[in-house]
Formats: sequence, C-alpha cells, structure tokens
Amino acid sequence: MGYCPQTPVLYERLTCDEHFELFGRAYGLDRTAATEARDPIYDALGFGNWSRARVEELSGGTRAKLNLGLALLPDPELLLLDEPYAGFDWDTYLRFWELTRERREAGRSVLIISHFVTDEERFDRIVHLRDGRTVER
Repeated sequence: MGYCPQTPVLYERLTCDEHFELFGRAYGLDRTAATEARDPIYDALGFGNWSRARVEELSGGTRAKLNLGLALLPDPELLLLDEPYAGFDWDTYLRFWELTRERREAGRSVLIISHFVTDEERFDRIVHLRDGRTVER
C-alpha cells in the first residue's frame, strides 16, 4: 500500500533524491530499484529539476508532488490518497489524473479522500461520509 497524507511528512533538510532513497529503503527496495522507480515519477509529475533541492527550498506544490511520488515509489497495489491534489497547478492536476487512469488500467486500486470532488466522471464510485456513516450515490 502507498499512502499520501494530506500534510506532507517530509524532512526539511533532505533533498528529493534523499527522500526517495530513504523511503525506498523503508519499502524494502535496494538503491538501484528505488532509482529506477523514482525517475519515471519525476517525469510523470514534472519535478525532476528539483531532485537535488532540499525540501526547505520547495514550493508547497512541489512538496505535494514529492509526497505523492513517495507513495507511488513501490508501485503499490493500493494507493490511499488524502487530499492528493491540494496545491497542484492545473498541469500537475491533469498529470495526476493520467497517473490514476494508468494505475487503474494496470489493475491497481486508488482510494481518494477529498472534500473537493470535481470531474466526477473520473471516479468509479463516490462515497460520502455523513454522521459517521458511508452513503453511496
């Protein structure tokens, strides 16, 4: 499972590359596997030019990209994403949905928790939480 929390859990003094290396180790990936998985994530989300920048130097949108990228790193069967596109610019928002489509086509599951649902046609199902109960539309 890959988890992308609403508030990025990142280390201010580490670079993006160092985050991928650290999280890769936590996922049980060796350095080569983590690097091979990391590079397509940089390309897909468009932030490879920040690979050697420390988190303290990143904008909120780039931090959100790194946060999502860390969840994608092990190519999980299930992605649990809490407000994943908050802070994305329009181009990244569209890239996010392309990644989501590709994952679904590959047989992966993506669960998005959001208070802001637009583009409802992009979802297979929308479930609302009301008074502690789920209500499907």
